[in-house]
Formats: sequence, C-alpha cells, structure tokens
Amino acid sequence: MAKIITFAVPCYNSAAYMDHCIQTLLSGGDDIEIILVDDGSVKDDTPAICDRYAAEYPDIVKAIHQENGGHGEGVNQGLRHATGLYYKVVDSDDWLDEAALQQVLQQLRRFALTDQLVDLFIANYVYEHVEDNTQKIMGYHNVFPTNRVFTWAEIGRFRPSQYLLMHSVIYRTQVLRDCGLELPKHTFYVDNIFVYQPLPAVKTLYYMDLDLYRYFIGRADQSVNEQVMVTRVDQQLRVTRLMIDAHNLKQIKAQLPKLGRYMTSYLSMMMTISSIFLIIDGSPAALGKKTELWEYLRTVDRGLYHKLKYRSVSMVGNIPGYQGRRLSVSLYRMARKIYKFN
Repeated sequence: MAKIITFAVPCYNSAAYMDHCIQTLLSGGDDIEIILVDDGSVKDDTPAICDRYAAEYPDIVKAIHQENGGHGEGVNQGLRHATGLYYKVVDSDDWLDEAALQQVLQQLRRFALTDQLVDLFIANYVYEHVEDNTQKIMGYHNVFPTNRVFTWAEIGRFRPSQYLLMHSVIYRTQVLRDCGLELPKHTFYVDNIFVYQPLPAVKTLYYMDLDLYRYFIGRADQSVNEQVMVTRVDQQLRVTRLMIDAHNLKQIKAQLPKLGRYMTSYLSMMMTISSIFLIIDGSPAALGKKTELWEYLRTVDRGLYHKLKYRSVSMVGNIPGYQGRRLSVSLYRMARKIYKFN
C-alpha cells in the first residue's frame, strides 16, 4: 500500500537543526515517507545524519545525496522519488506540530480509504520569530470552508497580507507531476513557483483550521533576510518572470474568477517585492532592471501590466521620483514590522 504522504526535506549544511525537524516528522509513524535530500553539504555532518536516519528507519526514511543544486532541486528530487499519495516540503530548519500532524494524517487516511483524494490540502502555519521569541499564526478561516471538500468557486477573499505559501500546502503528488512542475536549480525563492504553478490544476480542496507548520525565521543568513534578499534580487527576478510566463491569467479568470483574482494578487505581490528590493539596492543598474521587469510584463499582458502597476498593491513599488522611492521602501518596512513576514 502506498504511503499516505511524502515529506521532502532539502538539507544543506543543516546539522545544527535538522534533527528537530526530522523527529517531528517521524511522529507520523509508518504511514509517512521522509526523503532527506542532502544538497551537496560539505561543511558539517549533514550527509552522515541523513544516512543515519535512513539506516535507523529503513521503511520510512530515504537519503538522497546530490551535487549542490539549490533548494528547488531538493524539492525536485523529493518529487521524483516520492511514493506518497500526497507531497509536502518541510525545510530542515522548520518543523511540524506533532498533535496537528496526527489530525492531518487522520483526514488524509480517510481520503485514501474512500479513494476520494483531494488535490490540495491546506493548514495554517506559524511564524516562529527567533529575535524576539514571538509567534504569528497565518490562518485561512476567512477564506476557505472548514473541514469539508470544496472548489475554487467557494473561496472567499484573501487579505492583502494573506497568501498560500509552501508552508501551508499539501499537494496530491500526481497533481504536481501532471502539471510538469520542475523548479529551477541554483535559485532561491522557488517556493513561490511551487505554490503558484499547480493551482489551476487543482479541482478539489480541503482546509483544516489548525497550526501545522512552524516556520523558523530570524537567522541572519536566511534567504528572506532583507540584506540577503538585496544581494539575491536577480534570483527573485528570475522567479517572478517564470511566474509571469506560467499561466494566462486572463483565461484563468474567465474560467475560475476567484482563483484568477487570487493568482493576480499573488503575482502583484511578487512584482512588488521585486520592485522594492531593486529600489533598496538603488544603483542605476538595479533601477534599470526594475523598468525591464515591468516592460516584460507589458509585453506579455498589457492589461495585466496596467492593473498591477496602477490599481493594485504593486503601486507601492511604483511611486515616481527619488522621494517616491524612499516612500516605497518606508511603506514596505512598515508593513514588514506590522505583519512580520521576514
């Protein structure tokens, strides 16, 4: 019998914290599969730790060692080898709430027993802020019906700060394979593609209003740290362009208006983040890249370009002039302080 769910754990020099992550996953028991993807770690004992767990739990844990390919290739490798009906990525510095995991597994087992697998399962995630030891729960009770199967036609409106992230989604494995998901190598921020690209392939959804995923945030070297994001802005741009190319949002809105509205909002958020970090860089080259990104969107979809640039949250990244750019950054930092998203 197939495993209920595969957890893919991309690991890169993760020895200091990966044990906690893996131990919480192991609480799921024999119904789960854990694929530890060692992404060319060389600075610590990550490879040996992966092998130790695979030897100790041979029916649950697989260890895969690959040349360094980045987070996205870790996700790809997990998907290639997954045998679970469902697929979830758990970063090696994060963890799952064990009590919530038991409830999620119980529901996924019900789907498997009745052979009525939903395409997308959603649960809440929690920001665990290390710098001030606070938590912020990101839930969706205002958006989704709870504890029943539903479709995109039944969803409510997302708040401006509210998005589906990798932390909140569990996809049916075959949905990811059928939509041809393949994340780019050596690129940060590909979790946005992972969440965004498969959405139109999703026909049925299920939401449990419980806090499953614990998202550790606050390390100085984390990819969402502001200064780190400025140095990696070209990778943010690459991801945003791939998302622009992924779907014709006009067609999606015609067929599934509420999904189209949400995906437009998500793309607007990505355009805003890209614009803000190019403004923070502030060099002529960076400001030129900002213009190029928006011109690229205009060549793909002129109507979407005007909507996002002048009638959405992306206006924040397009206030003209030097003072306008300073205001854009101030508004972004104020939002970050309020919502504590990185």
